[in-house]
Amino acid sequence: MSKLQNKVAIVTGATSGIGLATAKRFLSEGAKVVLTGRSQDKLDALKNELNGDFLLIKAEAASLEDSKDLINTTVNRFGKIDILFLNAGIFRVETIDGLTEQIFDDVYNINVKGPIFTVHSANEHLNKGASVIFNTSVVNIKGFAGMTAYASSKAALRSVTRTLAAELGPKGVRVNSIAPGPIETPIYGKHNVQQSQIDDMAAAFPSLVSLGRFGQSDEVANTALFLASDESSYITGAEIPVDGGFAQV
Repeated sequence: MSKLQNKVAIVTGATSGIGLATAKRFLSEGAKVVLTGRSQDKLDALKNELNGDFLLIKAEAASLEDSKDLINTTVNRFGKIDILFLNAGIFRVETIDGLTEQIFDDVYNINVKGPIFTVHSANEHLNKGASVIFNTSVVNIKGFAGMTAYASSKAALRSVTRTLAAELGPKGVRVNSIAPGPIETPIYGKHNVQQSQIDDMAAAFPSLVSLGRFGQSDEVANTALFLASDESSYITGAEIPVDGGFAQV
């Protein structure tokens, strides 16, 4: 039997990488899936790539109005919400001397405020047994130069996971996080520094990973499926690392 049969899932930042892999995994397990992205062209390109009952919605992760519209559209179409995978995020590398208030605000608006207020908008529509999943990162426990804004935003989401797990637990809603390590995703092409610097950083990662390789988006998607399904029915407030041992060993 499919693990998510008739469940309704929202996956933010779902036009590529981890978000897209997870949306496809949820669809394959019988879920009705709402995928968001900031590019209408990229959303339109998915129409012939996806199979199942899905809805494509253009939404800016930092926009509270878009979050409200996302939830209202989902509820109007499917009537309920069982799974929220808050995956959308921005990656910035900025040493402290180059960090500006605008950069900091951009990172926190997308990585922290957006996910929190999406949960806020969805709260009254979450079914008993619903699963909320945040995409954090191993950088919330492991220090890297130039990641003051990015890493601290992911640490904030780890804290939010614990807080909302305590707050929503009495309603039967579980809240957990996935902390990816080095994963082969397009996020490494979405940054603000010279590509050579990113390439050097990426080249060093396999030697620091116990399994000796980058992870794949599908491996994160499999973990998201576990947290979204009833197989994790007694897990809440947790963060599961998917990092090949990168921040664990």
